[in-house]
Amino acid sequence: MKKLFGTDGIRGVAGSETMNEVLAFKLGKALMQYCRKNKITPVIIIGRDTRASGPLLELAVSRGIVESGGKIISAGIIPTPAIAYLAKKESAGLGLVISASHNPYNHNGFKIFKNDGAKLTDLEEEQIEKLIAGGKARAGRRAYPAALEIIADSNARSLNDYNKKYAEFLINILNGGNLKGLKIVLDCANGATFKVAPYIFKKLDAEAAVIFNSPNGKNINKACGSEHAEDLQKAVLKKRADIGLAFDGDGDRLIAIDEKGERLTGDHLLYICAKMLKKKDILKNNLVASTSMSNIGFINGLRNLGIRHFQTDVGDRQVYRALVNEKAVLGGEESGHIIFLDYHTTGDGILSGLMLLSAMKYFNKPLSELAKEVYLAPKILINVKVKTKPDFSTVPEINKAIKDTEKYLGAEGRVLVRYSGTELLCRIMVEGKDEKEIKNLAEKIGEVIENKLN
Repeated sequence: MKKLFGTDGIRGVAGSETMNEVLAFKLGKALMQYCRKNKITPVIIIGRDTRASGPLLELAVSRGIVESGGKIISAGIIPTPAIAYLAKKESAGLGLVISASHNPYNHNGFKIFKNDGAKLTDLEEEQIEKLIAGGKARAGRRAYPAALEIIADSNARSLNDYNKKYAEFLINILNGGNLKGLKIVLDCANGATFKVAPYIFKKLDAEAAVIFNSPNGKNINKACGSEHAEDLQKAVLKKRADIGLAFDGDGDRLIAIDEKGERLTGDHLLYICAKMLKKKDILKNNLVASTSMSNIGFINGLRNLGIRHFQTDVGDRQVYRALVNEKAVLGGEESGHIIFLDYHTTGDGILSGLMLLSAMKYFNKPLSELAKEVYLAPKILINVKVKTKPDFSTVPEINKAIKDTEKYLGAEGRVLVRYSGTELLCRIMVEGKDEKEIKNLAEKIGEVIENKLN
């Protein structure tokens, strides 16, 4: 069973036992061992977001790679999906992102991509964990100057060549199209998209205003971005924009604000893009994949369009595998990770924004009109801290609380209770017709979990 890797890579509080330079160094050495064992090119392309702890972790992991006979390509501050693309483009063996996504600035982490742009499987993560566990804790000094020089060079330019290659890749997806006539507000979360996103949208002739694009190492995701869109909502209304786009810290997810200032979820975006792809007859297998967190109203909305739905476990890795297995091209998460498999292998906030804007132009409708076609049932999400994570079926009281709630809601609602993949938390989701009622139901389940697991 994995101890380091969670739902999406390795994460922890920077400087703690679970996320520090020693772990980074051992990870670098483990990646080289992994490459040798699997006959993979021993070249790692590394990118990071804007967290203060990023450069030190990059330096440490780079030392581990170089001291083990590998080579590094430092792409500097760059969105996560760019590394997935560049791993293949630059003929690297693996891509490595140093980021904790939407988490606060004092967290950090590592995401690993194979050179086909896909994330590691559970088995591959287990192999790397074993190699890390067997690694030596202390690092020599041989690689320090070389790694430091490469990191310094990656920050020397305002928009480096790797960001430009990624930008060209996304711009070319529109195949000569543009966004002229659309007024957009971008919220870059003081994160990895802070320079490349404005560059892309302005290159495509959009009238783009930008907020939260001044990172200082500590303000990434702070009251901004996909998790906190309140200021973006105000900016859209003030500027009378057609749309607001909010990215998370590493740029792999998107939340949109319509011209009326209403916040849309990933389910809204998936629905709108699915409708466009179906109309264009490019929705392969007439299927959309999404996780168990997707709203029941979204699923019913797809059904009304005559589109099949495939449910996966939580995590965009699970969505990706479902798309490959089902030979489909569109899937995502309610949180805003959306995969357009004809173009990319992972969730990409900027790409999702481009596709959403393309849908607005294709249907020639404002975003609010496109979104109102799908009714999302009220949903309550609560987190309960736990000390252990036993199977719910082995705790009769918890199992009964869940089953009783499901029976009470019947076909009019839904219950999902699961553990966090990265923290000692239990996540409780309840959907139904009445918001006050489902809040009470979720809290009752939470009380039982609190009493039994703490």
